[in-house]
Amino acid sequence: MRLLFCLAAPLLVTGSPLSAECQDDGSVNSLFRCLGKIYFGAATEKAKIDTGKTGAIVKADFGQATNEYLMKWDQTEPSRNQFNLGPAGELVQFAFDNSKSIRGHTLVWGEALPQWVLNINDKATLTEVIQTHIKNVMVGPNGSWKGKIRAWDVVNEVIGDDGNLKNTHFYQVLGEEYIGIAFRAARQADPTAKLYINDYNLENTDFGQHKGMLKYVKKWLDEGIPIDGIGSQTHIKKDGANGLETALRELAEISNNLEVAVTELDVVGSDPPTYWKAVQACYHVPRCVGVTTWEVRDEPASNPIDTPNKALFKVNYDPKDAYYQIRDELINLKKSQL
Repeated sequence: MRLLFCLAAPLLVTGSPLSAECQDDGSVNSLFRCLGKIYFGAATEKAKIDTGKTGAIVKADFGQATNEYLMKWDQTEPSRNQFNLGPAGELVQFAFDNSKSIRGHTLVWGEALPQWVLNINDKATLTEVIQTHIKNVMVGPNGSWKGKIRAWDVVNEVIGDDGNLKNTHFYQVLGEEYIGIAFRAARQADPTAKLYINDYNLENTDFGQHKGMLKYVKKWLDEGIPIDGIGSQTHIKKDGANGLETALRELAEISNNLEVAVTELDVVGSDPPTYWKAVQACYHVPRCVGVTTWEVRDEPASNPIDTPNKALFKVNYDPKDAYYQIRDELINLKKSQL
């Protein structure tokens, strides 16, 4: 394996001359930061970090970490008011120990819910449950996460293919109001965190989710709901990133204070030009703060939706051509700004 990498430099304005303080150690993360972004990250779990070379790769080459599953409701609050933050906290602590940024994923999602939440049909009770869940998860064990997790996916996958809100349990009981309940509770729990709405099919302006996101986020911001960012998951196939730059620009332009991010990037077949096109899209959009890939390496498929061969690293931990294309293109961009 070729030499991998580490952390990096200060936030710059995209396209500006490189800062003298830019500390490029050769990693994708440091290159991306030198070019004006905040991080290049990966979604993983602590159990994977402790297996094989995954931990070394994350330490060397990524600047941000997202829990794939262990921060979801059925894991963090399996019984009412009985919080189990230890498993998710292992990755959080790994990130703290290695100076990585953390993305909290996710607080309110229509899936991965314990049955006790699904049994609540009273508006006041469900409102209180949402508020209590968000408060306790965001601050972490004994308040140890408050002010330290950069961004949270407050709500996840709320817009359907038709551009309307999905008919989740939260929507059935509370209607559209649950969005504001969640974001206001999150702002109160940790005023320093960036609060995101995260969804799929946002990478193309023709998709219903993208059109719905434009409509709803503008409406919610006008209502004073504290949304700081929009996350585009970006699970795509070959050539699936061709419209991403335009899509990200449109999302960012909803408000002057809104940031965007690519939050769960993978490409079926790990097509190098498509991977680079997605990273390049974020680079070209000034308020796109970073890219997170979904998984570090190809993992054996545990269910039918987990198609192998989508990550930047092979099962044997060797970097793929897509990894090298991203790295080499970023090196060329950096050289062009010297």
